Amino acid sequence: MAPRLDERERRLFCAAEARSVGYGGVSAVARATGVARSTIDRGLTDLDAIGPASPKIRRSGGGRPLLTQTDPTLLEDLRGLLDSTTLGDPMRPLLWVSKSHEKLALALRDMGHGVSASRIPQLLEPLGYCRQVNRKSLEGGQHVDRNAQFEFINAQVEAFQAAGQPVISVDTKKKEPIGPYKNAGSDYRPKGCPDQVKVHDFVDKELGKVAPYGVYDIGANVGWVNVGIDHDTSEFAVNSIRRWRELMGLVRYPGSDRLMITCDGGGSNGSRVRLWKVELQKFADKTETTIVVSHYPPGTSKWNKIEHRLFCPITQNWRGRPLTSRLAVVELIAATTTKTGLTVRCELDNNLYEKGIKVGDAEMATLNIEGDAFHPEWNYTIRPRRRQART
Repeated sequence: MAPRLDERERRLFCAAEARSVGYGGVSAVARATGVARSTIDRGLTDLDAIGPASPKIRRSGGGRPLLTQTDPTLLEDLRGLLDSTTLGDPMRPLLWVSKSHEKLALALRDMGHGVSASRIPQLLEPLGYCRQVNRKSLEGGQHVDRNAQFEFINAQVEAFQAAGQPVISVDTKKKEPIGPYKNAGSDYRPKGCPDQVKVHDFVDKELGKVAPYGVYDIGANVGWVNVGIDHDTSEFAVNSIRRWRELMGLVRYPGSDRLMITCDGGGSNGSRVRLWKVELQKFADKTETTIVVSHYPPGTSKWNKIEHRLFCPITQNWRGRPLTSRLAVVELIAATTTKTGLTVRCELDNNLYEKGIKVGDAEMATLNIEGDAFHPEWNYTIRPRRRQART
């Protein structure tokens, strides 16, 4: 019974046994259990107590006194160390160092306090301090029409979806090195058997990196990822959209003649990239599709739906798993699902894409592109040139 009882219960049990024995019972129980006679006597007093039993195991005031009682200035001195983040004050002792428990305890001992590192967490709680990571909340410079562009995009998306026309969000995910390299996060494996990866992340000359370009169908909650093995260019970006349309878009939207694309303002699909618009024009001519493009304002790429609806689940799915081959990347992306019903299709793109292609003014003049009245640099429509010729 002893391991299953707390101090108070053991005390009451011994007292009850001693009382049942009668005269000499306290001594007999003390010898049999090793419990002090004074403890058994206290148990007898508890048995005779009138009223409900106290929930406390020990009497109030028992145990070692608190450090804050024996050392009244301890908390204030600790608060002073924690407040030493004000720049420009060279007199504060912990200005430029990490405030670990060991360093805080050492600083307090130098000030004459007898405290160990294990006591620091208990002292920090009443002061309202805890370890925290940085929070990305400070925005950079904001465009005056930032919110208006968001509202414009939302209105366009709702109009396209109401008409049964496809709306996609596109972007390139972070390039990933292929090989036995450390991947952020953790996953369940047999204890003591972690995946062995390289110490240094030097890119393998044969395997190189892959550039996953994603196309997210906003209305269908379906993703398409084109894993490129070469440069992330505008030609690669538009080819990814073309492959999505051939393999998935035409199946879900048969007979559609319009397509809306929402994307960031930079990268291979940037609003200032001429090759992006030239490749979209070729795509529009070949498919006879009118393409409406809306770019998010500068500094707002995290609001692009593909970021948190497709790329985040992919990152969570392969966390802690080394991307040892291109096939592993494709399979891990294709296996990504969410509770909201997300499904992803993924294929490898073995094409090579040339960098540094220049687009002159003469070629830009041939594009059948029309800017919207509201920020034409962000919102524009590209129509097929052959359809225009017939009319």
